[in-house]
Amino acid sequence: MRPIGIDLFAGAGGLSLGFEQAGFDVVAAVEIDPVHCAVHKFNFPTTAVVPRSVERLSGSEIRIVAGLGNRPVDCVFGGAPCQGFSLIGQRVLDDPRNRLVLDFVRIVAELDARTFVFENVKGLTVGEHKRFLHELVTAFEARGYEVRLPWRVLNAGNFGTPQSRERLILFGAKKGTTLPAYPEPATTISGQQKNDGLPYGPTCAEALDDLPDAETYPLLVHTDEVHVGTFGAPSRYAAEMRCLGNEAWHFGHPRLWDPTMLTSSARTDHTDISRERFAETREGEIERISRFFKLPSTGVSNTLRAGTDGARGAFTSPRPIHYRYPRCVTVREMARLHGFPDWFRFNVTKWHGARQIGNAVPPPLARAVAAQVIAALGIVPLRPTDPISLGDPALLGMDVSTAAAHFRIAAPKSGRDRKSGAKKRTQAETEAERRAARFANG
Repeated sequence: MRPIGIDLFAGAGGLSLGFEQAGFDVVAAVEIDPVHCAVHKFNFPTTAVVPRSVERLSGSEIRIVAGLGNRPVDCVFGGAPCQGFSLIGQRVLDDPRNRLVLDFVRIVAELDARTFVFENVKGLTVGEHKRFLHELVTAFEARGYEVRLPWRVLNAGNFGTPQSRERLILFGAKKGTTLPAYPEPATTISGQQKNDGLPYGPTCAEALDDLPDAETYPLLVHTDEVHVGTFGAPSRYAAEMRCLGNEAWHFGHPRLWDPTMLTSSARTDHTDISRERFAETREGEIERISRFFKLPSTGVSNTLRAGTDGARGAFTSPRPIHYRYPRCVTVREMARLHGFPDWFRFNVTKWHGARQIGNAVPPPLARAVAAQVIAALGIVPLRPTDPISLGDPALLGMDVSTAAAHFRIAAPKSGRDRKSGAKKRTQAETEAERRAARFANG
């Protein structure tokens, strides 16, 4: 049997996908945002989605929803939001803003998980923020878990992702059992090692060159998908994203999908002036007015960020400029830069889709991390052969209200809809939350 994993703070499912590709069956995903829940359910139709906060959610409730019974849980993984960094003279974990971190620790223990993986921003390892990590290690130890020390920050660009993105990874295991080791950086996509200190990932051109230009399809003004028939000649990386061959699925469950469709590719209506500035900007540099980064065709992407959700004022982080076309990249192109395969879908809107990618751990990095957990557990991963169907496409078009109704939960108030009656934020409050969110998003 395949090992059992549970994803807390699941988002759209970057960690879920990486753990599945490493050989886990992810049986439950806990996520409070109903739009993220809908996308997760579409891509992982056999996973039980729990549309709730981890607060007041018990391990036994997760077992019931997932139909686990008394089966052992092999790994609990996730990245809890952490914001109480500036306190002096008291325990950082006592800050109410960090209660979700303690809930992560509690649920790991209540599920009696054999291992856990806690991921978060690199900033937790710097300066006074390290006090937070020391307290977190102590909290896990009090629950009977040992943490792999010293902790390490991993760059997704060193694990097969065409993007420089650093994430803190904490491994833990029940005391007396084998602790997972940190994965070592991979080679480049061509198999050649680099020694210049830059990420090893495939280049932006290797990631995107085979994709047709979305702007040649008028239909993409009104929808996010169109039939294109054939794509360009793929690089090795692009071939994996298109799932050409059994190896591209790794140890994940193959999905039934239509590879002739270009999806998650709604067009953006740039002005002619913006396009001129985009075209004049050199690759690898920042456009002077918009401050958008222009992708380097022979290098990797900058870190793709999520911006803030509707409750924080709906600030959208910019998508980078394509190295060839005078426009921002599409959501599908962002997905390629993040390591999501082409069968994986996002919300049909550019705003939600980009946010779901920017919030996610790149699946290739998650897969490398999960493979180390598999090895520590002494499990030989099994490759499934029976494909599964994706979920109802209607899930991809749901806004907050319809997604909440679908999961039968109360719709959270959104700062994007001022007519909803939600309290209007002051500019200072909005800016403070944006700064916190930018830090939280890596």
